[in-house]
Amino acid sequence: MASMNGPAISLSKTVVEDPGQKVRPGIELANLTDAGCQRVDNEDYYCYAEPDSDVDFPRKGRLAVIADGMGGHRGGQVASGIAVESVRSAYLGGDANSPDESLAEALHAAHLAIRDCAQQHPEFEGMGTTCIAAVLCGSQLHYIHVGDSRLYLLRNSSLTQLTEDHTVVNRLLQEGQLTPTEAAKHPERGVLTAALGARDTLFAEAPEAPIPLEPGDVLLMCTDGLHDLVEDHELAAIAGENSPSAACRLLIDLARSRGGFDNMTVQILKFLGSS
Repeated sequence: MASMNGPAISLSKTVVEDPGQKVRPGIELANLTDAGCQRVDNEDYYCYAEPDSDVDFPRKGRLAVIADGMGGHRGGQVASGIAVESVRSAYLGGDANSPDESLAEALHAAHLAIRDCAQQHPEFEGMGTTCIAAVLCGSQLHYIHVGDSRLYLLRNSSLTQLTEDHTVVNRLLQEGQLTPTEAAKHPERGVLTAALGARDTLFAEAPEAPIPLEPGDVLLMCTDGLHDLVEDHELAAIAGENSPSAACRLLIDLARSRGGFDNMTVQILKFLGSS
């Protein structure tokens, strides 16, 4: 990642096909990002990472991150890029005693890095990003998130949304002021109530305990550019009936066929068993 001290910032997409990327046995992995049909820039970023050392792997596990930036004048792209790189660096390099502590510290580090960048670059004032950081350690799933990008668990053809959207519309839905049908079509469904770097105080959510996974479970992470256009039953069918690589391609193509109004990113991990 480029230095934040100069006037120019250059960030490149992080992809699993990077030379030297290690994916240890125990999962099938695929990820894909697309600018969509109406945007020139892609403000989504993602990564998958494992520690280089086999000694550290049982403690750190596998890290998957996605982020969907917001902010004018390339601010969203900068914010999401900083988020992904900061979380990866802080998580893999941290000394916390548990994945949960490491994830919380990594997200906080990313939040501060985005805030610092915005202070140094006035043109990026107000930028922020959603972020989901998930860790698969052995057969235990740990995660933390902010915003409306989503993490799903597909088990035995049943799809469960693990994350709660931090949006105005979802809050109204939870309060009973909107029906699910009204919420799905609401013109302000993308208005966030929390985002990484956007405010002084960071609001993020994590489960009270890690989620035990079973062989065959599928984890699906995606930004709202995808889940706004693809129904849950379609996510379940496509991810359940295809390889992760084929599923990523089919999901992106389906969203594009429906207008592809926003950037879209999907990352799928199929758990094969503890390695």
